[in-house]
Amino acid sequence: MADQLAVEKISKLSKRALSELCDAASEAILDGAGFGWLRPPPAQDFERYWRGVVLVPERTLLVGRLDGVIGGSVQLVSPPPQKEAWAFACLIDTHFVAPSARGHGMARALLESVEEEARAEGFKVMNLSVRDTQSAAMKLYQALGFERWGTHPKYALVNGKTVSGHYYCKEL
Repeated sequence: MADQLAVEKISKLSKRALSELCDAASEAILDGAGFGWLRPPPAQDFERYWRGVVLVPERTLLVGRLDGVIGGSVQLVSPPPQKEAWAFACLIDTHFVAPSARGHGMARALLESVEEEARAEGFKVMNLSVRDTQSAAMKLYQALGFERWGTHPKYALVNGKTVSGHYYCKEL
């Protein structure tokens, strides 16, 4: 039986979904995923973060499920209403897949789904940034048509050392 992969837009987190999302994100963070944390935060802080994501009107959360279990996510971040000049572009944030869910096309499926969502919301450009240490992510972004337009030599501080980061955009 083939593994079943699905991407779902989440506007409410059940206890099970919240637990699976925290577990998947923790697994990805421990594996070096570069979406802000260096170590998984305490459970209550992590749960508060994810609950907050679904409450923020400018954030749309999509999760990837493998055989019904959340294994990754991506967020579509819209500019706040007072940023009229930026209203044409969205930001992609917190794109990750837990190591246990990799190898099934989830990272690509999440990006393709968030791109569909961005188009549906009328955005003309998608932006994202990524640590230089995320070579698989950069390869995928480029394969999906994202263009690297800049590099920040001191993008993040990891284990006491600065790590560069890259900025990408894609016209929709």
